[in-house]
Amino acid sequence: MAAARYDVEKGGRNNGDGKPSPPPPPPGHLYPQRDGEREWVPWLVPLVVAVNIVLFAVAMYVNNCPAHAASSRHGGAGSCVARGFLHRFSFQPLSENPLLGPSSATLQKLGALVWDKVVREHQGWRLVTCIWLHAGVAHLLANMISLVLIGLRLEQQFGYVRVGIIYLVSGVGGSVLSSLFIRNNISVGASGALFGLLGAMLSELFTNWTIYANKAAALVTLLVVIAINLAIGILPHVDNFAHIGGFLTGFLLGFVFLMRPHYGWMQRYALPSDVKYTTKKYLVYQWALLAVASVLAVIGFAIGLGMLFRGVNANDHCGWCHYLSCVPTSRWSCGK
Repeated sequence: MAAARYDVEKGGRNNGDGKPSPPPPPPGHLYPQRDGEREWVPWLVPLVVAVNIVLFAVAMYVNNCPAHAASSRHGGAGSCVARGFLHRFSFQPLSENPLLGPSSATLQKLGALVWDKVVREHQGWRLVTCIWLHAGVAHLLANMISLVLIGLRLEQQFGYVRVGIIYLVSGVGGSVLSSLFIRNNISVGASGALFGLLGAMLSELFTNWTIYANKAAALVTLLVVIAINLAIGILPHVDNFAHIGGFLTGFLLGFVFLMRPHYGWMQRYALPSDVKYTTKKYLVYQWALLAVASVLAVIGFAIGLGMLFRGVNANDHCGWCHYLSCVPTSRWSCGK
């Protein structure tokens, strides 16, 4: 009866005789799926990708480069990129937006993150809406490909609720940290939310350490991917503060939402029915990490939002932090 009940509750298959079917061979991907664990059919990540694409199309429709360029004193509609076949959806001139996208004014109108509007005009909703906007086709493609590669597997493993919470809250965390350090530029994009998923992958590895066969390989691979992505963020015109804020938020949330039963707990189904298994489902260190991460996440958001809406400039309290977002070299300058 225990085995049959386990099949129903955990999504395992039953052969009809009350015995669970034999476990499949262990896959070689980073996140091992163990016998009896439910594998979700991902639909949230594809939906998020579709919403981002639709919203980009809406932004280009609202932008209407030919109409605005024709009425501008600085050039005619001919300066719009691909006007001949995109018409109203044509891109802004490359000198204004090299990413093939709308103007800054359009992005601000639709909900881009702007410090002055968030703090002085009390438009806190921009902390969320900016996550769903993108500066151009190149920006959109890079983020959506990354979301598919990272998000689909996480949703298969942990379901749409937990992954959705991490994605959205991490995006807000990235927006908050970005606003604390950047005042003179607008910010859009799902990068903070994506880095949140990367952070959650790292904390998931730590909190579920016992289930991994190749622990060192999984850790090194993940750290290299994270390091490369963060290193790209020190280039000019990339909001690395959003990346860092999203990553830290997702790292903490991973301990809270991605905890899985340890390896020994799953082994109880392989024991004879007359053997009593007393091991706890979750280990003490997993509960400790969950508790500490929960406290740090709440404190971090409280402090960050408090500083933001009081108009605090975080650069005044950290004279070197601007190097986290851009490192000047002989080839480029970071500007103000």
